[in-house]
Amino acid sequence: MRQSTYLKMGLNMLVHSKLRSWLTIIGIVIGIGSVVGILSLGDAMQEQVQSRLAEMDLAKITITPGYSKASSDMHGPGGNWGKSTTTDVELTDKDIAALRGLNNITYIEGEIFGSEPVIYAAQNATLSITGVDPQVWRYMTTLKTQSGRLLEPSDKYVAVIGSGIASGTYKQDIGVNQIITINGKAVRVVGILSEEGQGDRNIYMPIDGAVTLIADAQNDVYDSITVKAKSEDVVDNLTEDIVDKLMISRHIVNDNDRDFSVSASKSMAESVTEMTSSMTLFLGAIAAVSLLVGAVGIANTMFTSVLEKTKEIGTMKAIGAKNRDILMIFLFNSAMVGLVGGVLGDILGAFVSTLFPMLGLQMMRGGGSGSSGIYFAPDLMALGLILAIMIGIISGVVPAYRASKLKPVDALRYE
Repeated sequence: MRQSTYLKMGLNMLVHSKLRSWLTIIGIVIGIGSVVGILSLGDAMQEQVQSRLAEMDLAKITITPGYSKASSDMHGPGGNWGKSTTTDVELTDKDIAALRGLNNITYIEGEIFGSEPVIYAAQNATLSITGVDPQVWRYMTTLKTQSGRLLEPSDKYVAVIGSGIASGTYKQDIGVNQIITINGKAVRVVGILSEEGQGDRNIYMPIDGAVTLIADAQNDVYDSITVKAKSEDVVDNLTEDIVDKLMISRHIVNDNDRDFSVSASKSMAESVTEMTSSMTLFLGAIAAVSLLVGAVGIANTMFTSVLEKTKEIGTMKAIGAKNRDILMIFLFNSAMVGLVGGVLGDILGAFVSTLFPMLGLQMMRGGGSGSSGIYFAPDLMALGLILAIMIGIISGVVPAYRASKLKPVDALRYE
């Protein structure tokens, strides 16, 4: 027989067992839709993570007071780090002086953090304030301004604010050269950060001015020390050198007595990427269980179809059909079940993907402006379709083989 004949007869078998075939197809649709939808979510998560990581400077190393093995750099610029939970441990100028002698350090600065009431246009809001060293901060930060400028060495009572504060916090938008009041002190806004940056809800000030405005802040005492390595390649070695140097300068002998934490953006980026990939794989494995159920459904449908068409098989063999012809007819039938299920499953997966942002899954939103937030690649649809067809063929192999081996006499006598 020709392949067109196999296709025609397989399609005829599919059409003339509508209810049973469609119940089987629904199982494949759910399975493929689940896998494709979850994989598209995983791809979107990875894309979002990579977008966020691209904003980070992977050559940065952060030292914070208090020791915790779970410490990380995920708070990053723009986050409300808050004060250290360790009240009797401080980072000071002595620590910065001790680190200046290390090789592979390009820049180093101390920063302070706090939340203070900020008044603008007769409205009050409590906002996060970060005090930085303007001489080096402009070279260390990855933040960009949409208007105005970054801090300069001669600045004191001036601020660079996030776009979320400039428009959205107060009834009136804050523009460049506008005055905000922090703890009764007038502070001039010299720059507004881009929306794509991580400092959307933060105020950055020169540390000399911020130390007089943030409660409990002290001169030459820092909430964190940030180091910029010469390159990402030396981050791991430099991290170890920083730990060893501070252990010596702070007169700490045992590692268990450490009173500071050192975390690298590079290490955290690698951990987040690995975690995202593992999560996608895990969710995909769960969704694949439904594919297994769909495969069992196809096999069951094909076995039933063989039993129902036993006499027809006998008739075809009696008029000259070969075992290979019978095998191919049933394989084409099972492949078409998988094909139809795959096409509808892709449609279901695409529909589910469009629902993720509506359900509040913020990771589906792209980093740039104007991004639709949906990640659904054509190769993912092709993968779902190929997977469905392969499941259909594999599930139909045994029933098709059994049908091809039926003897004409036995098949014609089957009741």
